[in-house]
Amino acid sequence: MTEEQDKAAQPDEELQSEELKQDEAVELDVELSGELEPSLEEQLEAAKQTVVDAREQSLRAAAEAQNIRRRAEKDAENARKFALEKFAGDMLPVVDNLDRALASADVEDEALKSILEGVELTRKTLIDALARHNVEQLNPVGEPFNPEYHEAMAMVPNPDVEPNSVMDVMQKGYTLNGRLLRAAMVVIAKAP
Repeated sequence: MTEEQDKAAQPDEELQSEELKQDEAVELDVELSGELEPSLEEQLEAAKQTVVDAREQSLRAAAEAQNIRRRAEKDAENARKFALEKFAGDMLPVVDNLDRALASADVEDEALKSILEGVELTRKTLIDALARHNVEQLNPVGEPFNPEYHEAMAMVPNPDVEPNSVMDVMQKGYTLNGRLLRAAMVVIAKAP
């Protein structure tokens, strides 16, 4: 071969070599795309599942935060409502003692009338102060016996009163914002 023929043959060989490289690249791309497609689909599914899981976690966290907030609000309200529970409980014996003083005093004695009047005003002031703070007195005379609010001290046969009703109150009961502070001690009527 002559030099000219060699030069003319070289570009053809280069062209053929380049075409082979392109064919191999296309085949490689086809092979790779066949291998990558399921991998991409798997990655897409995994990403979708991650999004769903993250959304569920976010909703759970929001619900948990809302529950904690509600619980804290309820606890704060109960603390405010029942903060006076111990103090009110300590004041109940004072009311009882004032009631006993009034019940045992001789109302006919002129010398005691001003003292009894002062005791009655003191008792009324204390009861009013307790009522302003939602401490309510339970005086269930004539009502049916309720074990949630009454403590039965005795059962007495009485044909004039309906059976299982409160006939007499030995010690009044009290509630604070509807919660029982002290049960009323009562005498219950029973059928003769």
